Amino acid sequence: MHLERVVPRTRILGTGSYLPAQVVTNLDIEERFETSASWIEAHTGILRRRIAAEGETTSELAAAAARRAIEAAGLSVADLDLIILATSTGDSPLPACAVHLQQKLGADLIPAFDVNASSTGFLYGLSIADQFIAAGTYKTVLVVGADSPSRILRPADRTGAILFGDGAGAVVLGPSHDDRGILSCRIHADGSLADLMKVPGGGSAEPMTVEALEQGRHYLKIDGRGLFGVTVKHLTSYSMQALKAARLTSAELNWVIPLQANMKIVTTISERLGFPLSRFILNLKDCGNTMAASVPIALDEGMRDGRVQAGHTVLMCALGAGVTWGAMMVRM
Repeated sequence: MHLERVVPRTRILGTGSYLPAQVVTNLDIEERFETSASWIEAHTGILRRRIAAEGETTSELAAAAARRAIEAAGLSVADLDLIILATSTGDSPLPACAVHLQQKLGADLIPAFDVNASSTGFLYGLSIADQFIAAGTYKTVLVVGADSPSRILRPADRTGAILFGDGAGAVVLGPSHDDRGILSCRIHADGSLADLMKVPGGGSAEPMTVEALEQGRHYLKIDGRGLFGVTVKHLTSYSMQALKAARLTSAELNWVIPLQANMKIVTTISERLGFPLSRFILNLKDCGNTMAASVPIALDEGMRDGRVQAGHTVLMCALGAGVTWGAMMVRM
């Protein structure tokens, strides 16, 4: 007799987040650049952002968020089978930042690796973890999104200073025993748009030299206008696809957690989805764009302040350098 194997859903068991102590307000930026605090707020929706202290590494941010997620799941580090760290700003180019996270947690010998999909990295990491759990390869997986974009910004980069903040968010995943868990996932990439957001120097295509350092080739370059249009287009379209793939309607959706990049982007997505802005979980004004950490930080805040309840359906969506983008439906 042939017995069909029932594949369990992957459920979020616990969430955690961490923000550095140092706060940089719009007034602080006003003192450094030719701009005003009111202009920044009006054009981005951001009031302040957190910046890692000197010597504070991405793996340290990740470890702080991970410990809180593990505690929230009611587990210990010894229960982890795998660590996936989504980051574009690791402690160093080599090795993977995830191995530093592993050591800081004391999770010796379990596999640990990075996913570099920029701001979409957390959703990419969730999708990978989902496959491992569904296959029965691993039972308990830690997925962390952590970035320190302040470390790759040119000191004179007004736009970057306004938009970006540092931080980390984490979830612990395991098999579900009911209807909760990941309902659908759509991840994509379009390498033809790679020039919209990049760090040109430091890789095999452009190894760093004294001249390259002097030219600032190791700093982030962004085409903000180009990214805006792509972000609105893809996050709206693929959020709808994820909703339909989960066999849900917008009326059955409780919350949307988008990449916290720019309030104009969020507002446009809300209008095109026909979903009220009041049902978006946002921390943009206090955190800025924390890249791969953006979505998991907001998710953790929603869980801890009681907005997100057991059984609620949550749509998460993000777009980042690559260009990469994705959307996921989860029942909490």
